[in-house]
Amino acid sequence: MLAVAVAVLIVVVVRSESDDRGAVPTPSASSTATPSTSPTATESATPSVTPTEPTPTEPTSTPPARFGYQPLWPFAGVEEAAVWQQAYRDGGHQPWHLDAGLVARRFTQGYLGYEEVNRVLRVAISDDEAWVDVGLRLPDGKPSTAAVLHLAKIGTGSYAPWEVVGTKDSTLSLTTPRYGARVTSPMAVGGRITGVDESLVVRVLRLGTGEVGHSPGIPAGGQNSPWSTTMPFAAPAGGVLTIAVSTGGHVAGVERFAITGVRVAS
Repeated sequence: MLAVAVAVLIVVVVRSESDDRGAVPTPSASSTATPSTSPTATESATPSVTPTEPTPTEPTSTPPARFGYQPLWPFAGVEEAAVWQQAYRDGGHQPWHLDAGLVARRFTQGYLGYEEVNRVLRVAISDDEAWVDVGLRLPDGKPSTAAVLHLAKIGTGSYAPWEVVGTKDSTLSLTTPRYGARVTSPMAVGGRITGVDESLVVRVLRLGTGEVGHSPGIPAGGQNSPWSTTMPFAAPAGGVLTIAVSTGGHVAGVERFAITGVRVAS
């Protein structure tokens, strides 16, 4: 009788263990396609279903953000701006990139070389864009706006820096070539001006190189009158150029200016 009971007990134990193994869940197709999901203890016990390569839906890096304008200054593009962002996070490097007014003034005085235009008269910010009035103080003490610079935030994140992308023109404009056009040397440059006895200076600049073209002393004037010139320049294909036109000579060397951005044709 004791032998029979032992035999029954062995059968029960064996059947119970067999039922437990059969209850181990087989990972579904969706779980194998998502290796980033943390495996449960049961899934860890079945290594044969663990994928050996990442699925195509898992990006290996974050794609760079696109920028909808011609990047003129101070960065050549999104990637260069991202390098500064990391340096700022690590040690507070060059915080002026986050101040639209300071960026506009440094661009005007440092990059364009219009040192007399040394005042930020107004800053208007709307989301990721800014319009900055830069100008000078006249001999009678009144401020005078030389240009309204258009800036945009370049890159992503809370520390996206400001980039100069153009000007909002009024009494002096630069309409040829059109913004973002591909150009070759020599290129036709022109626009419209309101003024008396004006003498225009056109300059072409390339980031990292400086001035690559210069055309001084273009006579102009009248009421919304056209002006034009032919501008030779020397710059490699594919690069972005800043074209700047200025006028002055009444109370200062530069009293008004306008800019546009173009790209050298391949």
